[in-house]
Amino acid sequence: MSATPFLLTLALLSQVDAGPPLAVDVLSGRHPISPDIYGMNSYSVTAADAAFHAEVRVPVTRMGGDAATRYNWKVDASNAGFDWYFMAGSGVATPVPNATADGVIALARTSGGRALLTIPMVPYIDSVSAWDCSYPRSLFPDQQSFNPYVHPNGDDCGNGVRTDGGSPIPLSEAEILRIHIPNSTALATEWVAYLVAHYGSAADGGVRFYNLDNEPSGWGNTHRDILPNGRAYAGDGGITELGIQFATAVKAADPTALILGPLDFGYPVYSDAAGYLDAMKQAEAATGRRLLDYLDEHYYPSSNIGALANTTDPGSAELQAQRLRSTRSLWDPTYKDESWIGQYNPPIQLIPYFKQLISAHYPGTRLAISEYNWGGTQSINGALAEADVLGIFGREGLDLATLWGPPASTDAVAYAFRIYRNYDGQGSSYGDTWVSSTSGGANNAGQDALAVYGAQRTSDSALTVVVLNKTLGDLTTALSLSGFTPAASAQVWRYGPANLSQVVRESDVPISSSGLTATFPASSITLLVVASATATGPSDAGPMDGGMVGTGAPGGTDAGGPQGLPGTGSGVQGLGCTSAPGSGAGWGVLGLLLLAVSRPRWKAARARCPPPG
Repeated sequence: MSATPFLLTLALLSQVDAGPPLAVDVLSGRHPISPDIYGMNSYSVTAADAAFHAEVRVPVTRMGGDAATRYNWKVDASNAGFDWYFMAGSGVATPVPNATADGVIALARTSGGRALLTIPMVPYIDSVSAWDCSYPRSLFPDQQSFNPYVHPNGDDCGNGVRTDGGSPIPLSEAEILRIHIPNSTALATEWVAYLVAHYGSAADGGVRFYNLDNEPSGWGNTHRDILPNGRAYAGDGGITELGIQFATAVKAADPTALILGPLDFGYPVYSDAAGYLDAMKQAEAATGRRLLDYLDEHYYPSSNIGALANTTDPGSAELQAQRLRSTRSLWDPTYKDESWIGQYNPPIQLIPYFKQLISAHYPGTRLAISEYNWGGTQSINGALAEADVLGIFGREGLDLATLWGPPASTDAVAYAFRIYRNYDGQGSSYGDTWVSSTSGGANNAGQDALAVYGAQRTSDSALTVVVLNKTLGDLTTALSLSGFTPAASAQVWRYGPANLSQVVRESDVPISSSGLTATFPASSITLLVVASATATGPSDAGPMDGGMVGTGAPGGTDAGGPQGLPGTGSGVQGLGCTSAPGSGAGWGVLGLLLLAVSRPRWKAARARCPPPG
């Protein structure tokens, strides 16, 4: 036989091992990376939570989610709505007012961060602290199912759905008021005034951020006991009008606070943001005061073959590959979403899309994603996706983000945050100024194989480059460098399947002014730290953006609480965490159940549902 087939086989094998070329230009594409993109939704407050929070210097800690919609700070409790049998209260007979919010604020301050609290806008909020519910069996015996775990006053709590085929049970106002009180802007003003009195104004280190409720297009489902018909965006009493009214109430109590809205979720409702921005711009023109500081929306990736978000297990090999591709929905004009969204709609391009809406309808508004989750949190697949998302947030200029379902300190996803926030356990971090970084050319055609994210640190001018190998094989490639004079070698920090319990420092590699050639192991996250040969001062700096927490504007540096170096991180124990609002004694079992059972269920269903017709 001819030798040609053998030589061809060798050539094909070498092609498989060759990754797309990477390029970093330190003088091109520069813009600040907001430190607020590394935020998280709240934990239950334990010593381990606080230690991990401090270790990665979480800049924004959010108290939000469905249960925050009916939170009453005076009784420190809420109602879980349809997510969990319309359970109200917290099981505490004598509540401590504001204890949950106090816990979130304290947690935020352990990391030098700021709290993001949720202002209820629905017509009723919870009035009870001891356990109760909207649909007790004693009043409504004919229901599909009942809570098997919590039995307030010996009663059972139902799901508010009849056994006659699933029709919902309507409540009279008297039945609603049995465990609720009417909500109003006056209550919002009173709560913010209380927070200012205890913590100072936002400008003085108090609560910096306020959400205008949570996912309002879902009120008619999650909170149908009090809002069976939900609310539209437009019209009297609509979501937009409520947003203006409650934003005005918050700003009256603290003019320096920053407001985020509308916090909606789901591709079909994102277009409502245009009218929302128009109305907020008109309100500013009428009052002379900006009421909306951030356009804030929620995003969870969708799939036709399984759940990408809110999972600990990564799923099948096919789903894992799709998870890593799906991050392109945040930015790529050529990526067709691999769900019903892609069947019926153009590419999502989430961040550019919302930035275009802001530019057209209310320039100057910042952009936030206060809930997102890419799932697989206990796997290297999930860690790769999260590291990719954080890199994209920095590159695309997102202003604020908070991960839903924060990881345990031992989860793989926790190490994605460590790569960016504390890769050496001594507070050293990824840079705060984005620099041009591409994989496979200017359009990032190689990103599905090797993704690259470069940034420069202000503190010591070091170049930091995150490289993700998303493939199942080692890839060798050249990384070209321009606009930067490096020291003779680069530090290599790596997280991957070889050691899932540590970010490992490997041997330094030589680098020249033109770059380097390196092999990136399969399914790995690599951080290259390249000192500047021309900079003065220490080349291996500690905290730079992390010790100082931003105002929400990119590059902001106002301190929001106690400062100080984080712990080493290596000894942090695993957490049993919850992203239910807050975490103090006021939530207890209910908070854990909300995260463990309710959240992924209905949200995943909404994400996968095709539009009617």
